[in-house]
Amino acid sequence: MAVVAVVAILGVAFGIRAWADGPLEQYSGTALYASLSYAGVFVVWPAAPPVRAGLVAVGFCWAVEFFQLTGVPAALSASSRLARLALGAQFDWVDVAWYPVGVGPLVLALRLVPARYGISGHRSAGTAPPG
Repeated sequence: MAVVAVVAILGVAFGIRAWADGPLEQYSGTALYASLSYAGVFVVWPAAPPVRAGLVAVGFCWAVEFFQLTGVPAALSASSRLARLALGAQFDWVDVAWYPVGVGPLVLALRLVPARYGISGHRSAGTAPPG
């Protein structure tokens, strides 16, 4: 399921990038980067509790953002579009604020939606929800 989420988020992000410009493209891209990171946590750690996965994802995004202060991502981004998409090019405090915006709704969804159907928001790998 996490891999499907990764593909869906990438599709939305690239769709917005193709159709939008300016602030919508920038801020939605930042939030979707964080959403993609959140889904990525579940790819490598399927049994992660939603809140912990959210903290890991936001922490990862912040680490990448602060890494931009070194200039290394900018140098890599100058010669690689993939590096630019993955690492960005320059630090922006606004991006730091938008990462939780991309993760927060997903954490809430995984915490609240399963509870509505009597399913625990945290399951061990390989266990099925109660039926």
